[in-house]
Amino acid sequence: MLEADPATDWTRVDLDALRLHLVDMAEVMLRAEATTRRIDGGLEATATGEGRTLAALRRMVPAHARELDAMPAWQASSEMVPDGVRLTVTSADPEQAAHIRGLGFFGLMASGAHHQAHHLAIARGGHAH
Repeated sequence: MLEADPATDWTRVDLDALRLHLVDMAEVMLRAEATTRRIDGGLEATATGEGRTLAALRRMVPAHARELDAMPAWQASSEMVPDGVRLTVTSADPEQAAHIRGLGFFGLMASGAHHQAHHLAIARGGHAH
């Protein structure tokens, strides 16, 4: 896409930053531990890790919570805990609450249609989170 776009500003392109973001994604998805708890209207998930995984959780979960919060019918927030991050996602709609619970932490982290645009923005030299 970058090659095909004549408006690409090659002085800003940073594929190394995109790679680092993808490494963060892999750390969260493959190495984090998550415990979940059903709450009224949804789910509370505490994701923990050490070292690089903990750093990735602390970069990614708060940013993704903001994206989830922007989705219709969902409310999302995050808070830091000593060895990780707690993600809370709820809905007043019982069907959406079931959807949230069914996704669990890892499904919620993969939810939303913003990922492709976000990754392209990073490659173009924008901010990762």
